[in-house]
Amino acid sequence: QVQLVESGGGSVQAGGSLRLSCAASEYTYSSYYMGWFRQAPGKEREGVAVIARDGSSSYADSVKGRFTISKDNAKNTLYLQMSSLKPEDTAMYYCAARRGAYTLDRVLKNPRYLDFWGQGTQVTVSS
Repeated sequence: QVQLVESGGGSVQAGGSLRLSCAASEYTYSSYYMGWFRQAPGKEREGVAVIARDGSSSYADSVKGRFTISKDNAKNTLYLQMSSLKPEDTAMYYCAARRGAYTLDRVLKNPRYLDFWGQGTQVTVSS
């Protein structure tokens, strides 16, 4: 069972907030790293936030202080709390996981290191 299902996306005015959720299968949730990545049309997929099994995390510079990644082990669910949203945050947001251990920052900066991906949830921020 390898599955990741995102939810919580939508349209919001600049300055608003959204909370994304990622429901994972037990196997996928046990991955060493889980995180959120986003991709806007014409852009490469980029890391937003990644959290390791021990709870340590890393964020893209563009979202530091505004986004918070967390997880609920009892529910096998990953979250991304997004505040002070900007139009630049508009993108398809994907939940992803990597089974093997690696450095936190390397995983954040290299989507190709992620093994499993969800279908994505759209986030649109208007001015």
